[in-house]
Amino acid sequence: MAFSFPKIYPILDASILPATGRAEFLRGLGEELAEAGVTLLEYRNKTGLDSEILADAAVLRVAMPAPQVRLILDDRADLVAQVGFDGVHVDAGDVSPAEARRIVGSERIVGTFGGGTEFLPGVLEAPVDYWAVGPVYRTTTKQTDKAPIGPEGVRRMREVAGPDRVLTCAARITQETAPLVLAAGASAIAVSAAIFCNPDPAAEFRRWMAQLG
Repeated sequence: MAFSFPKIYPILDASILPATGRAEFLRGLGEELAEAGVTLLEYRNKTGLDSEILADAAVLRVAMPAPQVRLILDDRADLVAQVGFDGVHVDAGDVSPAEARRIVGSERIVGTFGGGTEFLPGVLEAPVDYWAVGPVYRTTTKQTDKAPIGPEGVRRMREVAGPDRVLTCAARITQETAPLVLAAGASAIAVSAAIFCNPDPAAEFRRWMAQLG
C-alpha cells in the first residue's frame, strides 16, 4: 500500500446528512472538501441499509475522485470494491482484519482498532496498514465505553508499536490539542465533529491544515 497518511483526515458520519436533498448536499460537501485539500476520508454509516450506503458512496466517489482522494468505508469490507473505495476500517464486532484483507485484496487500505491502554492481543501482527488507538479524549460521535487515554496513552502505545507502524487517533481532539497528540506519537488524527459541526466544513479543514502545518 503505497500511500502516505496525512496528518489529519475527516470521518464523515452519515448522521449529519439531511433527510432531503441528501445526494446534492453530499456532492457539494465532497467537492468542497476535496478542493480544501482532503486526501483521505472515511465514510461511516452504522445503521443505513445497503442501498443507502451504496448511494452515498457513489456520490462521494464522483465528488472526490481517485487518486486525489482515498476513500475508506467503515465496517463494510463486502461493499468496498462495489463502490470503488480505496479501503475499509474494521473494529471489534466487524469482520476480522485478516478477513477484511482477504475480501478487499492486497492493494487496498485496511485499518483496524488497535487498542486503548494496551494493544489487543495479536493485533500488531494483523495484515493492516494502520491501527486506530484511543479514544484520546471522551468522544461524542461514536458509542464507546472505552476510557480516554490522553496524549500520554498515545505515547505508551507508540513505544510498544515501534516507529514504523501507522497509528491514528481520534475523539474530541481540537486544534489546540492536536499538536500534543502528534508529538506523543500519532501518525494521523481523524476528526469528525470538529469538522462537520462547523457551518463550513471545508473552511474548518483548511484551518486545521494551517494549524498543523
